[in-house]
Amino acid sequence: MKRKLIAFDLDGTLLDEQKQPLASTIEAIKQLKAQGHAVTIATGRNHLLAKEVIDAVGFDYAIVCNGSVALHKDRLLFEQPLSVDQLAPCLEQLHQDQIDTAFVSLDETKRVTTFNEDVMEEAMRSFGSHLPEYDENFHHHETVYQGLAFYDETYPIDETAFEGLSFVRWHPKCVDIIPKHGSKAKTLLFLADHLGISRDDTIAFGDGLNDLEMLSQAGVGIAMGNAKEEVKKCANFVTKTNEDDGIYHALVELNLIQ
Repeated sequence: MKRKLIAFDLDGTLLDEQKQPLASTIEAIKQLKAQGHAVTIATGRNHLLAKEVIDAVGFDYAIVCNGSVALHKDRLLFEQPLSVDQLAPCLEQLHQDQIDTAFVSLDETKRVTTFNEDVMEEAMRSFGSHLPEYDENFHHHETVYQGLAFYDETYPIDETAFEGLSFVRWHPKCVDIIPKHGSKAKTLLFLADHLGISRDDTIAFGDGLNDLEMLSQAGVGIAMGNAKEEVKKCANFVTKTNEDDGIYHALVELNLIQ
């Protein structure tokens, strides 16, 4: 069997509703690695917030910050930092409208405003985190890979107007701000090329809107049973939910594990 690269989103995919990997998922990944396949997470979390899962499940590779960073055993393979200059016009509009923002480095997340802490905390707690500490100059003195802008779909903003930036919604009240053309998909294909694995031999699991492109561009895109309908429509097939051994079931269907 040809070597595969299999990528797993974390929240809503590899993790159940208690933010833990199922025993069947851990066993499935163990089998994949034993057969020589490469496995990676592909998450909007930064390295710090993903590290517990990386260590617990035994991932050698990690795509974090919604694709802005790729790592192999904590060694940097790929990075695409945000440009502070390109961020400036966007932040000016957001802050003028009292929209909160935060920034993400490899191992820290700090908010740079305090307009509505309840909205920020709601979004952050959705993946088991908390309200970031305040540092208004964080993005000036640290290398940041991802911004968080806490607004819902009713906020009138032309996201296409900001050169060099892409906006990816992952929560009803928050979007990621990442470098233009950056994505989980792009970095997954970079990692595949780095490992000498063809696009056709890549497999991606996901459930959220920030997984759409990755599932569309992977050789096989698999949506979880609990995925959003838009995600299911773009996938090659839909497996069971993240609470019902969805990952294990799909890998058995693909004849990759027993």
